[in-house]
Amino acid sequence: MPAPTLLVLAAGMGSRYGGLKQLDPVGPGGETLLDYSVHDAMRAGFDRVVFLIRRDIEKDFRAQIGARYEGKIAIGYAFQQLDDLPPGFTPPAGRTKPWGTAHAVWCARDTVDAPFAAINADDFYGAESFRRLGEFLASADPSAEPAHFAMAGYRLDKTLSEHGTVARGICEVGADHLLRGVEEVTDLARRADGTIVSGDRAFAPDTPVSMNFWGVTPRIFPLLTSKLANFLATNAESEKSEFYIPSAVAGMIAAGEATVRVIPTCSDWFGVTYREDRPRVVESIARLVSSGAY
Repeated sequence: MPAPTLLVLAAGMGSRYGGLKQLDPVGPGGETLLDYSVHDAMRAGFDRVVFLIRRDIEKDFRAQIGARYEGKIAIGYAFQQLDDLPPGFTPPAGRTKPWGTAHAVWCARDTVDAPFAAINADDFYGAESFRRLGEFLASADPSAEPAHFAMAGYRLDKTLSEHGTVARGICEVGADHLLRGVEEVTDLARRADGTIVSGDRAFAPDTPVSMNFWGVTPRIFPLLTSKLANFLATNAESEKSEFYIPSAVAGMIAAGEATVRVIPTCSDWFGVTYREDRPRVVESIARLVSSGAY
């Protein structure tokens, strides 16, 4: 089996932060969150990284980010473009918003030809998560029917912010460890007594959540083609609707086209949801470095 590829969803870089500010250093040596992801992937046996970006940031991205990894790991680029759609569909004249993460993955169909993990560019996922997803992908059968994919399942209590509410993909997992569905729950917060709530709903600390870390094979591309076409059939004229990976995967599961194993991880997830989160991220990275993890 070929070594797995890391697909980094980075088309949102720049647009969300006004420039490539996801390069904000959080490590003691000036490392970014993306640096840690690529490092952890390499240690887990990944031998190639593909950056999914927009054409308008290509020059800056190659110079500021891609160049950091040249000579260390094979690098590829794919591009998310509004007009890259299944036959018969075109974007509406006023649309500028990307079509979502599922479309982003689909845009890598001509660039990725090995089992791969898809991640966000600006999140910290942890070495254990890469190791466990890497082990899954190293033995994944690209010809399996139904397709067999995986997802890193994080503990809800390790993904919250102290500075405001968050939205998380709450996972329903069967006794067989297979994903049954993902519910997007908003306004999640931890109360002073430690209880995690959203409105009048309470959630256990170890509730598995999706943080957009998926392990799949190229089999996902033709499945995404049909799911994307279904989405566009009712949303092609929308200027804002987006097609997300959990929705696409849920459709595959419901149709019996794929199974998704939820691989639990004890890794902490770090991200800067609020500007005030940054000091905690820096402190957490420093603690991992001092422990010898990096």
